[in-house]
Amino acid sequence: MVVNFAAGPAKLPEEVLNEVQKEIVDYKGLGLSVMEMSHRSPEYLSIHTETIQSLRELLNVPQNYKILLMQSGGTGMFAAVCMNLMGRTGEADYVVTGSWSAKAAKEAAQYGEVNMVIPKTAKYTSVPSQDTWKVSPNASYVYYCDNETVDGVEFNFVPDVPGIPLVCDMSSNFLSRPVDVTKFGVIFAGAQKNIGPAGIVVVIIREDLLGFQMKITPSVLDFSIAAKNDSIYNTPPTLIIYIMGKVFAWIKKHGGVNAMYENSIKKSSLIYNAMINAKGFYHCPVDQPVRSRMNVPFRVGSETGNDSLEQEFLKAAKAEGMIQLKGHRSVGGIRASLYNAITIAEAEKLATFMEKFFNNNKV
Repeated sequence: MVVNFAAGPAKLPEEVLNEVQKEIVDYKGLGLSVMEMSHRSPEYLSIHTETIQSLRELLNVPQNYKILLMQSGGTGMFAAVCMNLMGRTGEADYVVTGSWSAKAAKEAAQYGEVNMVIPKTAKYTSVPSQDTWKVSPNASYVYYCDNETVDGVEFNFVPDVPGIPLVCDMSSNFLSRPVDVTKFGVIFAGAQKNIGPAGIVVVIIREDLLGFQMKITPSVLDFSIAAKNDSIYNTPPTLIIYIMGKVFAWIKKHGGVNAMYENSIKKSSLIYNAMINAKGFYHCPVDQPVRSRMNVPFRVGSETGNDSLEQEFLKAAKAEGMIQLKGHRSVGGIRASLYNAITIAEAEKLATFMEKFFNNNKV
């Protein structure tokens, strides 16, 4: 059995894939696939509604928040957030702690004034204490990325910004730990990490933030239009939503978000402990308090990495059935992504391999 440690599109639960396989040709005896259904048919609308309701239950989303299923992915949301919210004051605060929040801030600068809350840094390895932040009282919102997929930095707190809507990109740790939705104005998450195939993004938005869209906002990115039309203003990616609903049901069946969180601690601890036990052979550059549970980047052989050892690590891991462990092209090294669908046993397999590789290659 191959273990896929990809950062995304990532592994889906095997149980979900088996269910989808059984229904892909004939959904519940209807004689057709979900892919072939009209998006306005009662059969599809039932799937659509149930998927949204399942998410509302999983995160205990209050009724004064809308759950939107939108196309464009997380990157499209960098622009959509600005177009829908920045018009309130013309400026926004961005907390840049990694590659994705940096890209979001760059995108936002096209639509208004961007205040960089923390100083620019050459490497992303920490989250500065909030008492050092420079927040603007005139900001339309404060934006941050809860887990930086590329750099392996994960917030260990929810920023406190009284009176200013908090916008959070949770693409790579969505549904991996409990969240108090009431602390946020907007939460968004691309599906392809923890909750489904690539091609859709979940948006959770407080209702009082609807209706501030700029005139240039395309209808496909307009939160108000999506909310008024129950995310079916245009043809939604029906198969993806169907699979996402299956994943939500799988999370419920296996203990809900609390269980996903407990598992994430166990899985990430296995990998980080394997590094500690190797006494410097593996090096994670991220400050310990904000090391991600979802994406674990590390170098092999030294702090800056040994190219030949890292290539050998990837080759040997693949030979033992562990794939897509190569680090992002912008940082190099190794990266193990431990999303909800990765089992504890699979994380143990990687940790055991890391110990074996260290023992075979230590000086």
